[in-house]
Amino acid sequence: MTVIDTSAKSLPASYFDDVYAADDDPWRFETSAYEAAKYADTVGALGDLRFASAFEIGCSIGVLTRSLAARCEQLLAVDISEAALSQARRRCADLPQVEFERLDVSREFPQRRFDLVVMSEVGYYWSRPDLTGVLDRIGSALLPGGLLLLVHWTPPVADYPLRGDEVHEAALLRAAADGLLRPVSGWRRESYRLDLLERRPSSAAAPAADASR
Repeated sequence: MTVIDTSAKSLPASYFDDVYAADDDPWRFETSAYEAAKYADTVGALGDLRFASAFEIGCSIGVLTRSLAARCEQLLAVDISEAALSQARRRCADLPQVEFERLDVSREFPQRRFDLVVMSEVGYYWSRPDLTGVLDRIGSALLPGGLLLLVHWTPPVADYPLRGDEVHEAALLRAAADGLLRPVSGWRRESYRLDLLERRPSSAAAPAADASR
């Protein structure tokens, strides 16, 4: 039997402050061939769709943000680290449709509606309760037909409260339980996983989910 540790806490802002103080690009988002291939895979999962209002959670230094912005009329990109955001703002200074904000979405969520939410390499930094809360808020914030795109590294990392697979399974289980989101596509590469979910139109929500509201 697998024992799930529910005591792990979300990583604090100070963790990321220390990481970026030691290295401007600690995960080599700007230079890694692996990251470039993963970002192409991420954007490719959206096909040729365009979005009126998108939300990127955990934008870091803004490398993926630039690629997403080409698909979006408006893009709100947030991160918990001001050091990362400073780089992201410079990287995307020529993109007027992109807005950056320092935000811990496990504590405060934007009062907006979106037709795309991207959560790439961030969900495993949260505790299980915080992840559940964020998934609930995303479901409420997505417009009918809106998409949630999840991409996460799957090998274990000692510092992180969760693994990438746990993040994705939590999202899929939540979708199955409340009927608000439905899986659209998903695949696994050697060291990361991608899942795309869609918010159902209100009339298509599962009866059980309707009864609970």
